[in-house]
Amino acid sequence: MRHYELLFVLRPTLTEEELKAKFDFIKGVMEKNGAEIASVNEMGVRKLAYEIDKCERGYYFIIYYKADPSIINEILRNLRLTEEILRFLNIKYKNKKEIEYWSKLSTPKDKKEDQQESLTQTKEGE
Repeated sequence: MRHYELLFVLRPTLTEEELKAKFDFIKGVMEKNGAEIASVNEMGVRKLAYEIDKCERGYYFIIYYKADPSIINEILRNLRLTEEILRFLNIKYKNKKEIEYWSKLSTPKDKKEDQQESLTQTKEGE
């Protein structure tokens, strides 16, 4: 399995229920095809660099996942067919250094805080 990062931007006109439904749909497509989702980063509403389909803002999401290369085309096909997605970007992490960086990024925030607390406690105990 290879390491990937998927960033996508949803329309800002979606309600909370529609937003959650679209996100769950995308996540479901990934899991149905055999992807292992490591973590999800909901970045919220942000201003776009340029206007897309008369939208100046969008809901940003990042999904860190592992998958076989054979299912990537199916995931990207579903993203292209979803009208509520303004833009998406799928990144593959190839070498050891990139995979280590992926591991740092994909660690959920609560685990990062626990790791920092344990490091602080270790330093105080010395």
